[in-house]
Amino acid sequence: MVGNAVHGSATFPCVAATIQSIERAAAILRLLSGRERRLGVAQIAGELNLPKGTVHGILRTLAGVGFVEQDAESGKYQLGAALLHMGSSYLDGNELRARALNWSDSLAARSGESVRIGTLHDTKVLVVHHVFRPDDSRQALEVGALLPAHATAMGKVLLASNRYAASELAAEALPGYTPGTITTWDALEPALQEALARGWAADVEELVTGVASIAAPILDRRGATVGAIGISGPVERLLGDGAPRSELVSFVREAARAVSRDLGAIPW
Repeated sequence: MVGNAVHGSATFPCVAATIQSIERAAAILRLLSGRERRLGVAQIAGELNLPKGTVHGILRTLAGVGFVEQDAESGKYQLGAALLHMGSSYLDGNELRARALNWSDSLAARSGESVRIGTLHDTKVLVVHHVFRPDDSRQALEVGALLPAHATAMGKVLLASNRYAASELAAEALPGYTPGTITTWDALEPALQEALARGWAADVEELVTGVASIAAPILDRRGATVGAIGISGPVERLLGDGAPRSELVSFVREAARAVSRDLGAIPW
């Protein structure tokens, strides 16, 4: 027998009920996360045996909250930036740090510079691991520090692949830290596009005068950027002819690939 719960004058059956519209929305999201990640309304309706009108209404609602996006040319739908941003939180800083320990130590040894690993925390970069520069100089541990994403190489890498976080940052004022800090969205957006295209980013005296950094993205098994690894040091050591030294860029990218492989990403 099904029991009843009484609240005031109302009686509610104590049964495990489900909400059909949420179940259908979840089914659509699971379908879009599959191998063929861009689908039309008719395809989705056919796969799930649902009326096209129902599917269209659910997709319109999901698009309104950023969980799906519609391609302007094909009209097909894919997972949205907001959902991908939320989903990347499954990999916490501790796991990322554990997977990257050996590779970050190796990067510090190869580059001779300090190494940091970070993840996005709102619109900032949370440092989850820090390897000191392998010399006898005095250094301060930065684990737990929050760095401005717009003024760091790690931040640019992370923002470049996270449109949701980037759009949030675009609505904020970008504070300046040095004369080289990018303080407008119009200047930052091309830098993010460049970072995405080439697979790494740099900052030259944008956060601290006299200091430069180079970073590359860390991917998980879904191909989503879940973190960044980078080196930082004096501009005279990281730059050559005014640009990041190519061998250091290679060291950073190789370390990022190695960590990504450990997280199940397909090598690229």
